[in-house]
Amino acid sequence: MTIDEANESFVSAIALVESPAIESNWLAFTNEAIEKFALNEDKQIITGAAMIPDKPLYRNSPDGGFYAVFSKDTIQQIQQVFFKKGLIQSLNVDHNSDQPCKDSYIFQSYITDNSMGVSAPKALGIIPDGSWIISVKIDNPDLWKSIKNNEVRGFSVEGLFQLLPTNLTVSDISTIDDNELSKAIKEFNAAIERLNNKR
Repeated sequence: MTIDEANESFVSAIALVESPAIESNWLAFTNEAIEKFALNEDKQIITGAAMIPDKPLYRNSPDGGFYAVFSKDTIQQIQQVFFKKGLIQSLNVDHNSDQPCKDSYIFQSYITDNSMGVSAPKALGIIPDGSWIISVKIDNPDLWKSIKNNEVRGFSVEGLFQLLPTNLTVSDISTIDDNELSKAIKEFNAAIERLNNKR
């Protein structure tokens, strides 16, 4: 998947969700220590991966199911356009625009790059290079209560994306081994790179 800012194809919000598709929960920071979920007076900050590169994410559409994959380059482009458009307060709960995360905002954002010494917090576990890490300040007591009650546990991006064709189907993904999946992801990333080079 790619984005094209000129055609209004970009990440427009980040949702706080119970089950993030990237299968990576956030951390909640307290004044005393990093905990999975804080249960005392604290800074009310959550940190986690918003996007992880090359991770197949199952999506369902009227035309059938498919897996979406974002390359490192696409994730970096998504992050930059998100900030260029000033969307740091564009947060909601469970992809519901009627449930905005009032009094909450992204105050920290970076792309992991081990060659430059930029990595995710160790408590997040193994997070690959090219992942988009964000920290959100939560000044809304009701939302913070939901976080502490484990009702929401991670981030999920939302927006309009451009699909790039591939020969793989959902049934192919579920039956291929890791080597075949790695090869497919590399081919997909090469196609994205060729597309980006044409611009």
